[in-house]
Amino acid sequence: MMQYIGFDTSNYTTSAALLDGEQLHSERRLLPVREGQLGLRQSDAVFHHTAALPEIFGALPECGEIAAVGVSARPRDAEGSYMPCFLVGVNTASCMAKALQVPLYSFSHQAGHIAAALWSADRTDLFGKSFLAFHVSGGTTEVVLVQPDAEKVFRTETVLSSLDLKAGQAVDRVGVMLGFPFPAGKFVDAESQKSTRKFHIHIRLKDGCCSLSGLQNQCEQMHKKGDSPADICRYCLCYIGEALCAMADFAVKAYGNLPLVFSGGVMSNTLLRKMLADRFESVFAKPEFSCDNAAGIACLAKLQHEKKL
Repeated sequence: MMQYIGFDTSNYTTSAALLDGEQLHSERRLLPVREGQLGLRQSDAVFHHTAALPEIFGALPECGEIAAVGVSARPRDAEGSYMPCFLVGVNTASCMAKALQVPLYSFSHQAGHIAAALWSADRTDLFGKSFLAFHVSGGTTEVVLVQPDAEKVFRTETVLSSLDLKAGQAVDRVGVMLGFPFPAGKFVDAESQKSTRKFHIHIRLKDGCCSLSGLQNQCEQMHKKGDSPADICRYCLCYIGEALCAMADFAVKAYGNLPLVFSGGVMSNTLLRKMLADRFESVFAKPEFSCDNAAGIACLAKLQHEKKL
């Protein structure tokens, strides 16, 4: 049975995946970030990816007959989208494809997230249809219109976004303020579940796009007033959830009642998933496939290769 390999070296996670028939195996490791810091310099990310990737790949099951190699080469499918950290995956994938004499297919990190969501949610039927996909992470809070493409697996067009702070940035900044490690998503998620406080949040959109900078300011004010960490975390997530719901409402009205797919690390959050699922018919990646990983890239490599046959 033919197998497909995927690599993804994003800003915070080293990952590799092996797709063997219907069995998808993935391994990943968060890059180390110093306590109190909110991220990494690109030079540090490149170093940590280079050191971690051989061990990550070595943890995958033994490979058999490899049909193609896939890699995330850029953050998004947009002109000028570039980050040096992706070069580690690209160089590794290029050498492997050359040595094995198999095709190399490059995709965006965002496309990998979307593919991982569809695969893990058992909604591969959407690969040949139009839908709206949310990519919600530390670097991106966007709605993209996804459409079938004759040459590629699909093409994407960004239609809505956050105008300032990204959802993952907001969560991390609030979490670090409260003393949680970076990335703070899972800690903010767990802490928020200790609160039952209700908040009345009104979201204003500008042409369908949200603004999240006020969220950080409000959480800082709550912290100064002595509000509990649980209440602060719950407010943070409720605000993001209401913003995503408002954007989803706008997108559905603008583009029709298309399926809504939610991907990206922030979408592993318990409260956000419930808020969106209660209001919309939604497709979510399984939590373990919401975070940065190469699983979606391996899936895309398979689909792209089958198009070429």
